[in-house]
Amino acid sequence: MSAEATEKKAPVIKFLAGNEACMEGALAAGCRFFAGYPISPSSEIAEKMSGRLPKLGGKFIQMEDEIASMGAIIGASLAGAKSMTATSGPGFSLMQENIGYAMMAEVPCVVVNVMRGGPSTGNPTGPSQSDVMQCRWGTHGDHPAIVLSPNSIREAFDTTVQCFNFAEQFRTCVVLAMDEIVAHMREKIVIPAKEDIKIVNRKKPNLKPGDPYKPYEADASLIPPMMNFGEGFRYHVTGLDHDATGFPSGAPDNQEILHRRLVDKVEMHKDELFLFENHRTEDAEVLVVAYGSTSRSAKRAVEEARAQGIKAGLFRPITLFPIPEKQIALAASHAKKVVVPEMNLGQYRLEVERILGPAVPVVGVHRVNGEPIAPSLILSAIVGG
Repeated sequence: MSAEATEKKAPVIKFLAGNEACMEGALAAGCRFFAGYPISPSSEIAEKMSGRLPKLGGKFIQMEDEIASMGAIIGASLAGAKSMTATSGPGFSLMQENIGYAMMAEVPCVVVNVMRGGPSTGNPTGPSQSDVMQCRWGTHGDHPAIVLSPNSIREAFDTTVQCFNFAEQFRTCVVLAMDEIVAHMREKIVIPAKEDIKIVNRKKPNLKPGDPYKPYEADASLIPPMMNFGEGFRYHVTGLDHDATGFPSGAPDNQEILHRRLVDKVEMHKDELFLFENHRTEDAEVLVVAYGSTSRSAKRAVEEARAQGIKAGLFRPITLFPIPEKQIALAASHAKKVVVPEMNLGQYRLEVERILGPAVPVVGVHRVNGEPIAPSLILSAIVGG
């Protein structure tokens, strides 16, 4: 093997912040279009994209606001480009109507939400995990939700790639919910060689020019194959209820079929979506459920509890939605208590309570003052009665 070939396959070692790793992951996944509006603490993603995308033949556009940003990436995706935007809570709120459009029109795209404190403009530079339920329920109507949350710089890279893969596979909008701590902390990261990164592209129908094409006619997977605009097939796209042709349809039976399919295309494949970490859960009598940067404090608290003779364990959902319900229940199968620390007032805790029911007490550890949750706070909840 030549030296040149060896060099091409070698992984790259860098010292990056989470926002930078997110940008690298997007480019590795094939993202070639970014539209966005600067907002702390996500601005570095747009800044870095503006320099890198043109060199790769891609396009960067700074839009007039977040509503337009979301519309732009929908249009670019329909034309065949893997597309992304990045924002924070207030901008994410403005994007919701067009996120709903992407869900209804089944347009693959990725939205990065670097979470900060709110409501309103809140704490622009402080950490928070206050957008968790907004990621799931922000847009109106019944719709699928795929939301990932990393806790390290390497994972920011990997989950961004995975977001693009899921968006392309399921023809939907996927959200990366990254808190400010992960976005701005720096770590050494080994970026894998290109050939070691799994890339998924949207499924195309097996058609020849002139063949009839129904853009929303699904097969057994419930995911319609997708032709891009400009590939010789004209079709209609709308945010209204529509039939397989893409044209609006108010027929009750059609509406029922459409809305159930939009949700079921993710629900029936959800086992493919679950990413999670079990840490010392096999005999855990106290289970901690934590995600994002808070899970790093939680893992330290679990180790300190073990040193005191307490059988503690950590379940860390990387996929926040769909919720890995069976996996959480299994991790809590020996638990006499469950602790859920979050930088909010208990958003994911309520989901854990719903999953486990009244048999297992669930304790929340919450902080909304712009500071991270220290391991000592979580340890106190583990040790306490």
